[in-house]
Amino acid sequence: MPLSEPAPRTLRHRRAIEVEAFVRDDGLWDIEARLTDHKTRDFALATGIRPLGEPIHELWLRVTIDDQFTVLDAEAASDWVPYPGICDAIGTAYRQLIGLNLRRGFRHAVRERLAGAAGCTHITELCSVLPTAAIQAFTGEVIDTRDTAGAGDNSDSPPFQLGHCHALRFDGEAVRRFYPRWFNGRANDRANEPTTGATEASRDGTSARTLEPKLPTQQEGNHA
Repeated sequence: MPLSEPAPRTLRHRRAIEVEAFVRDDGLWDIEARLTDHKTRDFALATGIRPLGEPIHELWLRVTIDDQFTVLDAEAASDWVPYPGICDAIGTAYRQLIGLNLRRGFRHAVRERLAGAAGCTHITELCSVLPTAAIQAFTGEVIDTRDTAGAGDNSDSPPFQLGHCHALRFDGEAVRRFYPRWFNGRANDRANEPTTGATEASRDGTSARTLEPKLPTQQEGNHA
């Protein structure tokens, strides 16, 4: 369903965020994000006029992760910034992402290390899109989202994706129709436990719930 018809208006600013995921020849993954800001006119900055067509921001962030979502390497770059020679000096700060895990308290840890003057507002903002982008990239590659009951799987853990959004709630129609053995938490009474008392990592949406299956190793994922 599209958005409703807007009131008469004029475009003044465009921000784009693009994320790509690459599987590397060494079995690791690169998750690469870019943010760009464009004005629809020549724009006056403190450093001078930025002509129409030239970005206000073009910022990059890349993390290299293993199949358990652990960040093994990280780098940031700033191609277009409002204050050249100043904004673009912060890139090395994002080495602090190394050692974090995208699914366990990642956003909270980023806020602790890189919020405010400790980082670039917009590169830090890019960090927030990495966890769900990585999960989407791993789906069908590293993470098996199928319910394999018909193949004789008697696992007491539901498919990875269940219970994490409105559509895939355990008492919802999608689970009833497509994952019936998990409807209303069947085969695992813990499936519909409330998240009261969850850790900060769970509340920020980047960690697994206790009922989720352990992710396969890279070798296992290649055969999923």
